Amino acid sequence: MAPALSFPIIDMGLLDGEERPAAMELLHDACENWGFFEVDICVTVISSILNHGISTELMDEVERLTKDHYKRVREQRFLEFASKALTKDGCDDAKVAENLDWESTFFVRHLPESNLAEIPDLDDGYRRAMRRFAGELEALAERLLDLLCENLGLDKGYLARAFRGPSKGAPTFATKVSSYPPCPRPDLVSGLRAHTDAGGIILLFQDDRVGGLQLLKDGEWVDVPPTRHSIVVNLGDQLEVITNGRYKSVVHRVVAQPDGNRMSIASFYNPGSDAVIFPAPALVKDEEAAEAYPRFVFEDYMKLYVRHKFEAKEPRFQAFKSMETDSSNRIAIA
Repeated sequence: MAPALSFPIIDMGLLDGEERPAAMELLHDACENWGFFEVDICVTVISSILNHGISTELMDEVERLTKDHYKRVREQRFLEFASKALTKDGCDDAKVAENLDWESTFFVRHLPESNLAEIPDLDDGYRRAMRRFAGELEALAERLLDLLCENLGLDKGYLARAFRGPSKGAPTFATKVSSYPPCPRPDLVSGLRAHTDAGGIILLFQDDRVGGLQLLKDGEWVDVPPTRHSIVVNLGDQLEVITNGRYKSVVHRVVAQPDGNRMSIASFYNPGSDAVIFPAPALVKDEEAAEAYPRFVFEDYMKLYVRHKFEAKEPRFQAFKSMETDSSNRIAIA
């Protein structure tokens, strides 16, 4: 396994000063060569706000409430699942484990309409904290998208506009809240199997005490370091398409741990379901046009993704490319 010493860390506070060019170059390199980076560092003494702009007090509150919610509501359910998981129907352990993720999760939708009030077993304090946290993450995602536009030479707001579906004029924004409890057979079971993320830009608030998240770089698994009060950012398949491969989504996984319960709060800022996704024309050279990434409706991509999430992304892209070719051929024949 490769060391995580060179994992990209972006100090967004530098973007407002003389060191902005160097910080922007680091961000560009992270997007181009890693698909992952961390936003943290430099707490201001007065406001306790890290340079990603989210107060540490809010992050501490969300962490405390999330871990308490797991203990009160979800732990017993997971233990019941875990007691049967590796011996289900008397199957061979390895066969069962092949399609098993050692995680306990629930999902919250924020945009285009929130379902936070409808989720059972959340107390009012947890709902309020999650609502505030989601608002901060949404603002951070939009700021990051504009920074990516700047690095790519796109007009400010291009990526945010590309994510807006025509019917509601909004992106899709949702949070997956996960716990990865101790696993008795980490040699057999994954916390979460290897995959790329389908959507746009993903912002992760992860446990700073229990690791397990890894990304695949240059054929080796690299640990994503658990750091207190940090936000880990990774790019999804849609940004790879819009940038025509300049920035790429990256395969990652969660390794189950024998000790500790890892918290993961991953927020997905994705295109609206009816948004039409295609490479930005400014990023497609004339000689690259024939080999450009495909055009599709995000909802159609998601339908394919859910069936093939834990498989390589390239066949998904190729499937839509083939549809484009078939459609063009039908038009030409007609």
